[in-house]
Amino acid sequence: MLAPERIWTAALIVIGDEILSGRTQDRNVAQLASWLNVQGIRLVEVRVVGDDSDAIVEAVNALRVRHDYLFTTGGIGPTHDDITVDAIARALAVDVEIDPQARAMLSGYYEARGGLTEARLRMARVPAGASLIENRMSGAPGIRHGNIFIMAGVPHITAGMLDSLTGTLEGGHPVLSAQVGCWVAESEIADLLAAVERAHEGCQIGSYPFFREGKTGANFVVRSTDLQAMEGCVADLSAALENGGWPVFPGGI
Repeated sequence: MLAPERIWTAALIVIGDEILSGRTQDRNVAQLASWLNVQGIRLVEVRVVGDDSDAIVEAVNALRVRHDYLFTTGGIGPTHDDITVDAIARALAVDVEIDPQARAMLSGYYEARGGLTEARLRMARVPAGASLIENRMSGAPGIRHGNIFIMAGVPHITAGMLDSLTGTLEGGHPVLSAQVGCWVAESEIADLLAAVERAHEGCQIGSYPFFREGKTGANFVVRSTDLQAMEGCVADLSAALENGGWPVFPGGI
């Protein structure tokens, strides 16, 4: 019997009062999940916490030992309420220090932008023992400490940091997916979905209902790390739906 495939997991802590208040809509969960899938890593847990040191410390210490990787977004800017670095250093029981490479990066970036002020220098602060994550979008780098990745909250800056990390993390096989759609109420085919999923080990079927054009429908996403298994599951799911009288739309509706 083959040993089960090692599944690499990650968690994300989204940090910021502006997320919890609704003033800012988070987009980093979706982009991180998509990026991790390609790296062969599953995003399996997300927490949103405010700008509260105790809450950040608690979340970091819980999630960094539960998963292979922990990402944080937000709270690493130049203002007084950007407390992520301090909180994570406290969680790790290390000091906060100015990273000389980060300082040099910021000095060069701000040379023609008013210079490196004390506020901007805050973005060179790291938990002792950290390394830097390249930021091609602005002067302030991200931070890596062990299995923790401390990243910006601004989505396009986060995307650039993820790009610089591409191919550097150990993971399993990429998660593949395919979608089919059908004009059917999710509740009508719950047993059918469960039966097809049980028949295809290593595959998961996600059901996403919607209401459009005065009708109820759903898109079904099959996910697997095995292309052949995924394609077989999609074929059987499509056949089962068609046989039940529900025409299938490959690629979704």
